[in-house]
Amino acid sequence: MIYTSAQDWRDAAQKKVLLFGMSGLGKTHISNTLRDNGDWFHYSIDYRIGTRYMGEHIADNAKREAMKVPFLRELLMTDSIYIGSNITFNNLAPLSTYLGKPGNPEKGGLLFAEYMLRQRQHRTAEMAALMDTEPFISRAHDLYGYDHFVCDTGGSICEVVDADDPKDPILTSLSQNTLMVWIKGSDAHTEELVRRFDKAPKPMYYQPEFLLECWHAYLDETGQDQSAVDPDAFVRWTYARALAHRQPRYEAMSRWGVTVTAEAVSQVATAADFVDVIATALEHPAIPA
Repeated sequence: MIYTSAQDWRDAAQKKVLLFGMSGLGKTHISNTLRDNGDWFHYSIDYRIGTRYMGEHIADNAKREAMKVPFLRELLMTDSIYIGSNITFNNLAPLSTYLGKPGNPEKGGLLFAEYMLRQRQHRTAEMAALMDTEPFISRAHDLYGYDHFVCDTGGSICEVVDADDPKDPILTSLSQNTLMVWIKGSDAHTEELVRRFDKAPKPMYYQPEFLLECWHAYLDETGQDQSAVDPDAFVRWTYARALAHRQPRYEAMSRWGVTVTAEAVSQVATAADFVDVIATALEHPAIPA
């Protein structure tokens, strides 16, 4: 790890961290808190994916829908209007909407082949955005004058790395340039995340092998044809399984850094609070802060 002790961390002129864990446990909350402090650069992986790597896909998809409307088609064909996504750190809807859900097109679903294409696009984009972390650390410091850096990863980071491979290129780069911090949730957090998702199911990225297994199992269980699947019903059915699938992958990733609890993170109100939480984790690496 790039910080060998709590004191080493506290004394560091440049504090560089990467936050990972399930979505909804506080990664963006911490990142926003640090950014608002004024001397931390906030690098959002999902924002990078949605702008640098999938921005054209997202915009073209919106244009494709607009072209179905004669009035908008004429304006687009004459360059009279412009269509683009307004993605922000706190509003990633354009990205998730593009990812979509598989199933009945009449219910907003995508044909499974198209859905898998967009999943592959996301995987490629996420891996590239993660590898951009190192140059963004330099950019944040040299160009903008930020001493401290926080990388806010998406919940699917564990799906694009192999934590059991000591030579994994993404984890090697990330661990050599940041302190990797797992925000670990409890069973109660998992139950709450499932409850929230059931209320408002959202598109997300899945590991291909896991997704194909779930898709075929769902079709077998329901006896439905692919084109008849309710998209929301499928992603609800898949979500809890996805969390269970990801948990051991996050835990394996934790060996590349330190672990803090979601409860500790929820108490962070200032950058100084965050520095204390990480210092505690470094003092007791086997005991989450």
